[in-house]
Formats: sequence, C-alpha cells, structure tokens
Amino acid sequence: MTDHTTETRPAGVLSRVRRPVLWLLLAVFAVCNAVSSIADVNVFVGVGFGLATLGCAAALIAQHYETRGNGRS
Repeated sequence: MTDHTTETRPAGVLSRVRRPVLWLLLAVFAVCNAVSSIADVNVFVGVGFGLATLGCAAALIAQHYETRGNGRS
C-alpha cells in the first residue's frame, strides 16, 4: 500500500487566487462578447461568450457573499 498525502491550502489563499482569475476571465469574455456582437459572427458564439460572462459575474458575487459571511463572528 502507498500513503498519499495531499496538500491543503487555507481558504483565504484560494480565494485570493480565484478572485483575480475570475476578474480576468470576466473582462476577456465581455470583450469577446462585444467583438462578436459587432462582427458578423454566428449568434451562438455571442450567446456563449455572454453566458460565460454571466457565469463569471455570478461566481464573483457568490464568492463575495461567501467571504463576507466568514469575516463575521
């Protein structure tokens, strides 16, 4: 048998890494959505970028309320 050890990170470190990545993805998807709306691109491509933008925004909002609740006693 082998023993597997896993490294666990504190929740604060993970949220500090996740937030900038979500903001970056939100900006990229929003720009791609705007460009696909202006350009003559298939409508499903624009809808996909719009849904991805909405998903990133929802994840940021959920993370905000999650970390806000952890700070209170």
